[in-house]
Amino acid sequence: MNARLDHRNPLVFDTHELGRRPGALQRLSRSVPAPKYLGVEGVVVVPEGTPVELDLRLESVMEGVLVTGTARASAEGECVRCLEPLRLAAAADFQEMFTYPDADARGRGRAAEPGDDAEDEDSLSLEDGLFDLEPVLRDAVVLALPMQPVCRENCAGLCAQCGIRLDDDPDHHHDAVDIRWAALQGLAETTQDGEKDNMGGAEAGVDEKQEK
Repeated sequence: MNARLDHRNPLVFDTHELGRRPGALQRLSRSVPAPKYLGVEGVVVVPEGTPVELDLRLESVMEGVLVTGTARASAEGECVRCLEPLRLAAAADFQEMFTYPDADARGRGRAAEPGDDAEDEDSLSLEDGLFDLEPVLRDAVVLALPMQPVCRENCAGLCAQCGIRLDDDPDHHHDAVDIRWAALQGLAETTQDGEKDNMGGAEAGVDEKQEK
């Protein structure tokens, strides 16, 4: 059994004013503190307690209450290119049906059909006229946030060789050495060293002959 909903929770909403009259509408705007782990941990998140601005439209239908809304908040993360901290504005749209408990009972009374179990697991229900928006909000925000956040679109990132931030030094570069010539260069240096050794040996031989 799930814990009963607490009407004092800022993400729990009351639908009693709709009165189960199909077609009845209610618009709500509310600023709520962000719950824990709102986003993708280690990538980009809305920090816990950050204000989340909600604009909701509640519509009464035969099966329950259709909730349509938008959430806006400020998210924080790390640029995937330069690893600098970043902040971005997040906006997530969502729509979810919260069904009446007795509507669920009527649905279970009909003949079972393929896929019904999966639908029951995904469906959300009203509890004493209340619904909890947190799971819907969490899913919507995760989908709305970028999985590879960047501080700006043309961020140059970091130097692959030394790790310096390229935006801080646009002229930064390293002299490139063609690996195809590196081996030949080493061979040439070895040859030069060998020639020097041979010349040294030859000179020593000449000196010995002169002494004799």
